[in-house]
Amino acid sequence: METYVVALDQGTTTSRAISFNQAGEIVSRAQYPFRQIYPQPGWVEHDPMEIWATQKRALAEAVGHTDSKQIAAIGVTNQRETTILWDRTTGEPIYNAIVWQCRRTADRMKRLQEDGLGPMIAEKTGLPLDAYFSASKLQWILDHVPDARQMAKDGRLLCGTVDTWLLWNLTGGKTHATDHTNASRTMLYNLHTHAWDPDLLDLFGIPQEMLPQILPSSAAYGVTDGDLVGSEIPIGGVAGDQ
Repeated sequence: METYVVALDQGTTTSRAISFNQAGEIVSRAQYPFRQIYPQPGWVEHDPMEIWATQKRALAEAVGHTDSKQIAAIGVTNQRETTILWDRTTGEPIYNAIVWQCRRTADRMKRLQEDGLGPMIAEKTGLPLDAYFSASKLQWILDHVPDARQMAKDGRLLCGTVDTWLLWNLTGGKTHATDHTNASRTMLYNLHTHAWDPDLLDLFGIPQEMLPQILPSSAAYGVTDGDLVGSEIPIGGVAGDQ
């Protein structure tokens, strides 16, 4: 029986899915755009529910050529650094995704630079101080969305980059994880310990309980919810790519 693998490519402007056969040939593909939201100059947001809706639609169309039981595995690639927080009980985001291009936290990065923290952060993360990365975006949401800090304190919030959001939805809320390539772009990941860094979490005021488990790029990330495309499909890989 022919088997297939499906790649989900969640990008900055579109959500795409491609099905490959055992020879590595494309047998089907689907791609759907979603809105770019600009609340004010320099700010860029996405609707996380729209990201999920377009990615789910693309997945369903890409696997529609065959029995879903013939899909051996799904892999996920995604736009990096874009940050989402959601209620772990309802699954609802508490704010739009703040996109990697967004510059709203540039002043925060400037203050950290003036405080002489650039070398320490670069040594731990390999990253320059810049609003491009996820940490300050996550801090901004916690500081500006009403009750967000209290919800985080109460253990009600989960967070992650787009891969984590997709995994959580693909698995029906069973997997809260990311891979090392995505984690390394958050400015919260220590390159030497391969783990979330307690000093950086403290600096940005982020409870570790909110953060996803970090797994290898090639790993068992769980299976899709059986109702999604008709059967449970293993998720076997994640990589920050866009």
